Amino acid sequence: MTFDEIEGFAEALPAGRALAGLDFGEKTIGVAVSDLTRSVATPLETVRRRKFTHDAARLSEIFDGRAIGGVILGLPRNMDGSEGPRCQKTRAFARNLSGVIALPIGFWDERLSTVAAERALLEADTSRARRSDVIDHVAASIILQGALDRLAHLRQSK
Repeated sequence: MTFDEIEGFAEALPAGRALAGLDFGEKTIGVAVSDLTRSVATPLETVRRRKFTHDAARLSEIFDGRAIGGVILGLPRNMDGSEGPRCQKTRAFARNLSGVIALPIGFWDERLSTVAAERALLEADTSRARRSDVIDHVAASIILQGALDRLAHLRQSK
């Protein structure tokens, strides 16, 4: 099941389970995971895309092995907030993935997440070669951390 609004996503989440964040791209899928308290996002790995069935199997493996209770998928909106072809591909991926995994999938606006990841890696003096290896899962952690912060705010306002 997919959720455009974070509030609906929050209500569908099981208690005591971690979340995964995905940065879906043309060639790769960056993966990040949270801790069980859903406080901190940590970059995990970059999955090289092949066929959907292979990609979904690898993601399922990660989700099962890490007690994942929900997935945050970065939605690459245009700078004016509109949705273009990349958003359509991301939404199609989410629909297909929801047919394979029984976890709630929430969308999170990922505008500038890769820019923020690049900046963080530059500040950490990461080499160009290393940056290209880790940029996607670092971007996934930035996407996931934004959603975790919003979820924490929702919990506090109840």
